[in-house]
Amino acid sequence: MLTMPLFLQQVGLPELLLLLLIILLIFGPGKIPQLARSLGEAIREFRKAMQGVSEEVEKPAKKTSEKIDEETLAKLAEKLGVETKGKSKEELMEEVLAKAKEKGLLE
Repeated sequence: MLTMPLFLQQVGLPELLLLLLIILLIFGPGKIPQLARSLGEAIREFRKAMQGVSEEVEKPAKKTSEKIDEETLAKLAEKLGVETKGKSKEELMEEVLAKAKEKGLLE
């Protein structure tokens, strides 16, 4: 849950009205809708960029599991001493990676 900073929690209605009046005097009534639109576009672009970053973080894990075929994974598991029977490809991949880290083969 997002929490507001302390200075924003202490801003009341009179302070907000004063702030809006100052903004109106500085920018004029014609510029305020344009400023609000620009702010909305900036927020939208930021969210889009953050979504792209999170997708990029998730991609390598998916690519790795797609590149390794089951036969190669089974051979690797046998060499590392990991039981292969009754496990899905993803479960096997996790155990192989854990065992490789345990033996110091991966960081």
